[in-house]
Amino acid sequence: MLISDFDYHLPEHLIAQFPPAVRGTSRLLHVNGAQLADHHFTELPQLLRAGDVLVFNDTKVIKARLFGEKASGGKIEALIERVLDQHQALAHIKASKAPKPGSILHFQGGFCAEMTARQGDLFKLDFSAAHPDLTVLDILEQSGLLPLPPYITHVPDDEDAKRYQTVYARDPGAVAAPTAGLHFTDELLIQLQQMGVKTHFLTLHVGAGTFMPVRVDDIAEHVMHHERYRIPVETQEAVKAAKAQGHRVIAVGTTSMRALEASSQNGFLAEPEGDTDIFITPGYEFKVVDRLVTNFHLPKSTLLMLVAAFAGQENMRAAYEYAVRNEYRFFSYGDSMLLEPKVMR
Repeated sequence: MLISDFDYHLPEHLIAQFPPAVRGTSRLLHVNGAQLADHHFTELPQLLRAGDVLVFNDTKVIKARLFGEKASGGKIEALIERVLDQHQALAHIKASKAPKPGSILHFQGGFCAEMTARQGDLFKLDFSAAHPDLTVLDILEQSGLLPLPPYITHVPDDEDAKRYQTVYARDPGAVAAPTAGLHFTDELLIQLQQMGVKTHFLTLHVGAGTFMPVRVDDIAEHVMHHERYRIPVETQEAVKAAKAQGHRVIAVGTTSMRALEASSQNGFLAEPEGDTDIFITPGYEFKVVDRLVTNFHLPKSTLLMLVAAFAGQENMRAAYEYAVRNEYRFFSYGDSMLLEPKVMR
C-alpha cells in the first residue's frame, strides 16, 4: 500500500489549537461501518453497555523539552524520548552540529548532562555526575517545557499543564498525551462504572516517534519506533474474562490498542510487558480489541493506518470527509470518534 492511500485534505482552521473550554464537552462521531452518527462525548454511555471493559493508558506526560547550549556556546534543544533510569535518558537533539560522546550539555535552570553515546538517531544523556541527588524526572519538572505537538503553535502554559493530561494520569514517562483519554472526566468515569462498564488501565509511555512522518512511498518499508508497555495482572484478567463471557473490550486510544495487540502477538496477552514496534496496517487481524475510542489523526500517519485497519479504509475515508464537512475539530485537542470494527465479531 502507498502512503498516498492515507492522505486527506484538512483546512488549517480545523486543527484545534486549544482544548474545549470545559473538559468532556467535545463532539463524538460514531462510525459503524458506513453509518455515521453525531454525538457529544457526554453521550458515550449511551453507546456502551454493562459488561464492556474500557482499557485506558495511565501514562503521564512529562516536561520533556529542554533548551540549552553546548560548551562551545552553540544552541541546542533536547526532547526526551525515554527515561532509562533515575539518571539517564534517550533524547532527540537539535543542534547546528551533533554533540559527540563526552560532550557536556548545559540546560536552562543550571542543569547539565553528559552525552555518553548514540543509539541510532537518539542521544544518551547522563545527568548523574552533575546532579547525583536529582532524578531525570526531577530535572525535567524544574527545567523542562511540556512537549505540545508540532501542529499546536502556542507556547505551553499552565492551562496546557492541566488539559494536556488525562484525569487518571499517574505514571510519568510520556512525551505525548494519550489524547483519546483527554475527553474523560471523573464524573463520566463514575457514571460508566455505575452502569456496569468496567474500567482498567495499562501503561504505554508515548514517544516522540508518534509524530514522526512516514518518509517512504510504500508503507511496508516504514520502520516503526519502539514504545514500552506494561499491562497489570488485574487488567489482563479483566480482558480475558470479558472475552470469555462475550463482552466487548474497548481500547481508549491507539496506544491502549497497540499495547493490547502487541501483547497478543505470541498468544493472547502472552507478553504483559515489553517493547513494541507493532505496525498495524490494513489487513491486520485484531486479536483483543473490539471497539476503539480515538481522536482524528494526521494525514499519512501511522495512526491513520491503524484506524483504517480497524474500521475499514473506505469507512475511514468517508468518516474523515464527513468530519471535515461538518467542521469537527482535529488532532490532540480536537473531537473524538467511537469506531466499530469493519467486520463485527
